[in-house]
Amino acid sequence: MNPTTAAQLGIQAFEPADYLQSDEDCALYLQACIDEAPEDAALFTKAVGDIARARGMMQLARDTGLTREGLYKALGEQGNPSFSTVIKVMHALGLQFHVGARQAHG
Repeated sequence: MNPTTAAQLGIQAFEPADYLQSDEDCALYLQACIDEAPEDAALFTKAVGDIARARGMMQLARDTGLTREGLYKALGEQGNPSFSTVIKVMHALGLQFHVGARQAHG
């Protein structure tokens, strides 16, 4: 649906950041993205960006030592952040990775 039609119908775009209130919400959101598309780095990066917007980019910029503009670019739709940037952001957001053996499909 194009934005003009959506506006005429009173439909607003869904903004995940509006619903990411707690650390648990954020962790479950990231886990759902990984579960849904385990090889989709862009989806994971977008989800981290959603969490970053929910928590506030200015504070995140201070906590990571990165610029606010750089964070928006790296975590945006077309972003492709380095793994070290993702780790910095995750750490600043109070989130961490857990690594385990992949379940065999059989």
